[in-house]
Order: sequence, then C-alpha cells, then structure tokens
Amino acid sequence: MEKRNGTLSIYGLPLKVVSYSELYGWTMDEIVKLIGLKNNCTFCGVFRRQALDRGSALLKVDKLVTGHNADDIAETVLLNILRGDIARLGRCTSIITGEDGPIPRCKPFKYTYEKEIVMYAYFKKLDYFSTECIYSPNAYRGFAREFIKDLERMRPRAILDIIKSGEDFRISTSTKMPEQGICERCGYISSQKWCKACVLLEGLNRGLPKLGIGRSRGINSEHNTNTKQANGTQSLQSKQCGSLDF
Repeated sequence: MEKRNGTLSIYGLPLKVVSYSELYGWTMDEIVKLIGLKNNCTFCGVFRRQALDRGSALLKVDKLVTGHNADDIAETVLLNILRGDIARLGRCTSIITGEDGPIPRCKPFKYTYEKEIVMYAYFKKLDYFSTECIYSPNAYRGFAREFIKDLERMRPRAILDIIKSGEDFRISTSTKMPEQGICERCGYISSQKWCKACVLLEGLNRGLPKLGIGRSRGINSEHNTNTKQANGTQSLQSKQCGSLDF
C-alpha cells in the first residue's frame, strides 16, 4: 500500500494521518520506554480514541465509522463486566453512539465475525494488516479474547450470544451515572474536571507516568501524594493536549 499526496494510491481514497507526536508531543515508543509494557495500552487506547475525534474534526466529517467487529464487541462487553463499568456496558453494544455529541460514531460490522472480514479481504485480494501490535501481548483485552475464543470452540454462537447479553442489560433508573461535561483543559468530552487524555499527558510531562492509571486516580486525588515525588523528579518539557475545535 503506497501513500501519494495524502491518498492511498491503490484505492484512490483520501488519507489523513494524525500522529500521537503531532497531537500530544509523545510517540508510543517514548511512552512505552517511560511506562513499561504493563500499562502502555491504557495510554494508547485513550489517546487513539481522542485522536480519531480530533482527526474527524479536522476533516469536518458528519460521522465517524469504525471497523469494530463482533469479536471486538463481545470482548468489550466482557471487559466492562469484569471492570464493573456500568456506564460503558450500557452503550458498548450500540451501533451508533455519541448521537448527542458533535460527531456520532458508527459500528457497521457489529454482527460480522472477524474471520468473515479476513476471508472477504483475502478473496477480494484487499490489503489488510494481520500483525499484532508489538506492545499488546500483556494487554488486559488479550485475556478476554482468549477466553471468548475458548467459548467459541465449544459453542460457535458464543460471540453473538455475549453481544445479545450486552444488549439486554438494563441499568436501574436509581443508579447514579457519570454526568457528561467538558474537559477544562482541552475542551474534550469528559465526566471529570480533566479528560483522561489530559490526566495521562500531565503525568507524562511531570515524569509521573502512573498518575492517571487506575479508575480512582486523577489529578486532584494524586496531587498531594505525588508532590514530593514530583519535586524530586527532573521536570520534562511541557507538552499540552491542544484544544479540540468542533
């Protein structure tokens, strides 16, 4: 696959590349070198989701379409159950999310198995990448993926059954849900004072990469705990997450 003048030459489609370095001032290699191989997927996942929205905003698109397939959705359902993440569990099986936001997201391959997509690409002689990320072997999602594959071998419909279970979950009206707001630092959607990307980025810039790791951690809760550590750490050049202009 060759890129020429912002276009994929094989298909003649426009291509816009948005890099972590451009958006956040950090490459994934630099982040892994600092944080190690245990929590690196947290950074990549948060930054990637926001990068998609930022790229969409730059292109002034109406909708963002992703390639999440049935395997991905089933893994996400299981992960949200294991994490006890009710808010995400309630919306992770929706084909369209973020309808109230500036750029809704669509997942047209929700019911399509990953192997079906690979077979289609193979017989249509389409280019596709089959290699795994070199930093993903220790990813939490990998354990959910292996478990689901074991279930699928015993029950071929396991993936669609898990998706159906996720669709049928109902959240009690008395359950307190996070209120969606705007990040005070970059303007991105967030239920906290700062969005997750800004919290993680602040930790990187302060030389405290674990600052935003874990649900209970954050800028406010970690400030007092990390003050002494920050004073003894060589300060890094500040690289802020730029404002998101929709």
